[in-house]
Amino acid sequence: MCNRELRDRYLAIRQFSETLLGPLQPEDCVVQSMPDVSPTRWHLAHTTWFFETFILKRYLSGYSPVDPSYEYLFNSYYNTVGEQFPRSRRGLLSRPTVREVCDYRQAVDERVVRLLDDPPQEIAEAAGVLEVGLHHEQQHQELMLTDIKHVFSCNPQNPAYRRGKPPHADSAPQLRFQRYDEGLQQIGHAGQGFAFDNELPKHRVFLESYQLADRLVTCGEFLEFIDDGGYKRPELWLSAGWAEVQSQGWQAPLYWQRQEGDWHQFTLNGLRPVVAAEPVCHVSYFEADAYARWAGVRLPTEAEWEITAVGEQIEGNFVESEALHPRPAGEDSGIRQLYGDVWEWTSSPYTAYPGYAATEGALGEYNGKFMCNQLVLRGGSCATSQSHIRPTYRNFFPPEARWQFTGIRLAK
Repeated sequence: MCNRELRDRYLAIRQFSETLLGPLQPEDCVVQSMPDVSPTRWHLAHTTWFFETFILKRYLSGYSPVDPSYEYLFNSYYNTVGEQFPRSRRGLLSRPTVREVCDYRQAVDERVVRLLDDPPQEIAEAAGVLEVGLHHEQQHQELMLTDIKHVFSCNPQNPAYRRGKPPHADSAPQLRFQRYDEGLQQIGHAGQGFAFDNELPKHRVFLESYQLADRLVTCGEFLEFIDDGGYKRPELWLSAGWAEVQSQGWQAPLYWQRQEGDWHQFTLNGLRPVVAAEPVCHVSYFEADAYARWAGVRLPTEAEWEITAVGEQIEGNFVESEALHPRPAGEDSGIRQLYGDVWEWTSSPYTAYPGYAATEGALGEYNGKFMCNQLVLRGGSCATSQSHIRPTYRNFFPPEARWQFTGIRLAK
């Protein structure tokens, strides 16, 4: 990619982050509903801090930071860079204002563009770091949407981020399983295009023959689990999952609530009735695993998912569709909804691939140090950018996490 193309892509992705501010009021950006959630304003500043820290300070001679205090306020978890403002207290930051954060973004963008127009000798190295930063920005675009949803859901007025109508769908296609043969396969990224270090290296795995559901589990199907006492039957749950059910009082997926005897769910379009044909979302790994056990099957491994996905078109309900909510499966044949709609829980622990080596320097903290007590998810969601996803992409969350667009595909 030439410098001009990289500059244009940089500006386009950066601008999309600010378009997410469109439906918000300034006060919406200075709230926090739980430790995992960050204010929108913080996301916008943190992604800017990334480019200032890892691009401008390193490759722009004589660079002085826009505001030295931002080095502390907007560092997320890079211990080798310096101390960080506590994550759980980000919602207490009323300054800098939204306007000041936007000014910060503009100042950094101008300097990055200037750098790309007059590239340093290490332009190849700088371009690689910039590419990491752009994918990092797209991750935070998704986090902005999921975090806004959680914050808005805590308001009894059920405010909508953006108004929209649910799709009309009376039923989902019958769920079928597709069979895949056993054999020695390869997973992991290799060849052209960007990948994070946790997708490397490409390596061999042996898979027994398996079957994968041709679509995602729907809300209607999950309702059957609920009606059959799924949240009251300890034999269906992992021990840690049952402890979460008991301590958190789970009775349904996150954002579901009973109104006059019927289930409703909070969406970025506001509160509306649960649509049976839509993929169930905002379920934890524990809930996905319990549902699979109730259904007499299991969750796929990440290797099974990836081998199935390689060769399939990367198309689906992504953030570009502006639905901001999972859509029912179409009637077309073959494997469906592999990409977009919801992140699909796998049964695979998030660990290093054989031969894995973390990126050198501070960016080595990006993925490797989180390889503990987390599960891998695949495929992207309705809040993910289509240009951000690929068959080898490994997302990861702890098993109790529910505020992301996470759902279920079955295997056996």
